[in-house]
Amino acid sequence: MYSNLLEPSLSPRRSVSSLAEPNNRYPTEGGWVEVLVDCPGAEGLYTYAVPPHLQVRSGDIVSVPFGAQQVGGIAIQRLRQLSADRDPATMRSVEDVISHGFFPPTYWELLQRVAQYYCTPLIQVVRVALPPGLLGRSQRRIRLTAAAPFPPIREVLSPTAQQLLTLLQAQKQGDYSWHYLQRQVRSANRGLTELLQRGWVESYLEPPSVVRPRQRQAVMLAHQPSIPSLSGQQQEVLAILRRQGGEMWLQDLLQQGQVSSSVVRTLERKGCVVIRSQEVLRFDATVPVVPDQPKALTDEQAEVLATLKALTGHAQVLLHGVTGSGKTEIYLQAIAPVLQRGQSALVLVPEIGLTPQLTDRFRARFGSAVHVYHSALSDGERYDTWRQMLEGTPQVVIGTRSAVFAPLPQLGVIILDEEHDGSFKQDQPVPCYHARTVAQWRSKLVNCPLILGSATPCLESWVEAGGREAREDRKDISRLFFPSSSSSSLTSPPPSLYLSLPRRIHDRPMPPIEVVDMRRELHQGNRSIFSRSLQDALQTMRDQHQQGLLFIHRRGHSTFVSCRSCGHVMECPHCDVSLTYHQTQLGGHETLRCHYCGYGRSHPSRCPVCDAPYLKHFGSGTQRVMQELAQHFPSLRCLRFDSDTTRAKGSHRALLTRFASGEADILVGTQMLTKGIDLPQVTLVGVVAADGLLHLADFRASERAFQVLTQVAGRAGRGADPGRVILQTYSPQHPVIEAVVQQTYPLFAEAELQQRQALHYPPYGRLVAFRLSGFDAEAVQQTATALAHHLRSRLEAELSTSTSGQTPFYELLGPAPAAIVRVARRYRWQLLLKFSTHYEIGLPTLTELRSHCPAGVSLTIDVDPLRLL
Repeated sequence: MYSNLLEPSLSPRRSVSSLAEPNNRYPTEGGWVEVLVDCPGAEGLYTYAVPPHLQVRSGDIVSVPFGAQQVGGIAIQRLRQLSADRDPATMRSVEDVISHGFFPPTYWELLQRVAQYYCTPLIQVVRVALPPGLLGRSQRRIRLTAAAPFPPIREVLSPTAQQLLTLLQAQKQGDYSWHYLQRQVRSANRGLTELLQRGWVESYLEPPSVVRPRQRQAVMLAHQPSIPSLSGQQQEVLAILRRQGGEMWLQDLLQQGQVSSSVVRTLERKGCVVIRSQEVLRFDATVPVVPDQPKALTDEQAEVLATLKALTGHAQVLLHGVTGSGKTEIYLQAIAPVLQRGQSALVLVPEIGLTPQLTDRFRARFGSAVHVYHSALSDGERYDTWRQMLEGTPQVVIGTRSAVFAPLPQLGVIILDEEHDGSFKQDQPVPCYHARTVAQWRSKLVNCPLILGSATPCLESWVEAGGREAREDRKDISRLFFPSSSSSSLTSPPPSLYLSLPRRIHDRPMPPIEVVDMRRELHQGNRSIFSRSLQDALQTMRDQHQQGLLFIHRRGHSTFVSCRSCGHVMECPHCDVSLTYHQTQLGGHETLRCHYCGYGRSHPSRCPVCDAPYLKHFGSGTQRVMQELAQHFPSLRCLRFDSDTTRAKGSHRALLTRFASGEADILVGTQMLTKGIDLPQVTLVGVVAADGLLHLADFRASERAFQVLTQVAGRAGRGADPGRVILQTYSPQHPVIEAVVQQTYPLFAEAELQQRQALHYPPYGRLVAFRLSGFDAEAVQQTATALAHHLRSRLEAELSTSTSGQTPFYELLGPAPAAIVRVARRYRWQLLLKFSTHYEIGLPTLTELRSHCPAGVSLTIDVDPLRLL
């Protein structure tokens, strides 16, 4: 859609063949630069002229004209000369530099690697890596400097420069957009150049308002002799400033001196003080923490820590510690020497809800050196935190998956806590990257250790670390879509070092897990969602003034609503799923909501098909559990912890703080409860319905169910009092349930890996999912069929020309409709390529594959998918 806007001087290159080092400096005498433009529909690099007064380096964020608009871009590399067919006179110029040196060394190689491996345009990766809005459309502005004379010295200025200076001095802030000045003054470029050379004005690019630096007025003592003609209030203000070291924020000074701003302004006019705006960095709101000292370690912890401290350079470590074994304390003590060496640490967690508790522990140990980076922060906070990282001071950054791109120039260690968690994989938008894979590449690039911590490691990490002797070699999947690219040293992750913490600290026992057969409960007349065993345990917990957790895998009240007369199920009009029933409290407003597209409606009183009043709710969610608790245990104080109650900023911390301080007896939640939350006072964990995790059409279903159930069970008994877990299910003989009860990860992994190996699933095979979607069901299906035919033809040709002596294994499954065919009115089909890790398979390039998709049908390639949607 932008092709008609491109002028001849915007000559694009359709591939990014090489990237210059970010810190490579070039002379300021003009020249040319290739820019990666942030504009929909723009691919490749575009060449721009560099004005003589600008210094542009690789890695700078610049503003450039693109068609009829001004857009942001990344300076990729400077050019010494143009090709013979290019006319320098037609080249458009870089307008300005938004930010110099925004990327540390090796950063470009990492971004290019992500784009290549996950089959994504480089600019898409850049958008994920940068703070939101930074490359958005910006405007160039001109403002006066302190050196500008007033009144202007007209005899030394040209008429054009005089007009510009007069306009700026007439404006209260001395600041106008360049677009406005160009409309007011003819030939404004010449006048501006004159003023810039004299240093009377400065040109800057105003970034999008959401990431504009925050300014705050400060008052400073001027180096002037004392002026006797000062009022008592004015003398008191100066005395306060002297006691505070000669500088204070204006608002603090007014409050402490109990004076109005006019008093300080008068002092400024008399030359006693200087008032100027200073930038204030925005960080997430912190709560006071009590400074903490390193804790005494067990023998097992000390042995693990000694091994980690002895690591030099790049190494990958799998720290397999049972729940409550003290992995976080090891992280803290492993990071301390990193900071002492002047380096920084990056700690990744799977969920935003995990960051408040972890951040408090880290700030108690390392103070203001700890920063947080995740999507729940405001754009301004993310922007300021990003810029703080670039300073290179020793710091600890805690964040979710996007923080893997944090631009820490002196990175000494990377830690993935709960490395097994599926939240580290991004499903949409592209790139569909996995933070663990990117962290592996980055740790190798910067030559630092990578620590993967979990009580239930993913099977890929388990095999890499030698959990099973039959380890498979991993090949570079980027060759599938970029067959001409050379092999990279980042191709396959190195074997991991395996470290184990098999016991909890202080030798606290693992909580026993009691399995309750809900079929038997029903036969014995108990129709409650709580078994009699769980009811007794809740009452005992309340009598002993203890706390507990209740886990249910779904939020809302009921999973679907059906008519008992005609069988009609209330469904979303935009998706092929049932609507979830929501009722926040008994007798409250009843709504039906789609958890896929967000559609909502009020709950009808009668069936829309047969008009019968017999609508019944089926299934259970967190809201229904809360109502059942209020009905059966009215004296229990309950809090709900799911995505509905944690939407507001700071709500994760507020809910956990309320529970930890004893304001509630029961915390009812979804999988957020399983992600590393440390609540020593919890003695009871109840799994209300485990079956919703067991019977999913996904090859990872058993692994995911084992991890979730083991993790939530591990929340019990972490303090001085022993814990207890009650697991309710209709499938007590299911292999996953039996493995969870035994609490032996190696036995579960061995059985699961045998099935994976027989079926060529990861970690003994590789997967690539081709997902197509569009509003026209027939067009999507036909495109999927055509794409499957094209892929099979290419694969068969590949096999017929193979000279390896062995036949590479591959299997192309589909095309088939997705498990949920329609989501948000878009119909979805997919193909799944499964192939051996031993051989390389040549496939069409990404551009060629997309050429088979007509307008209105989109193609997304998900490399190493975690879920088969």
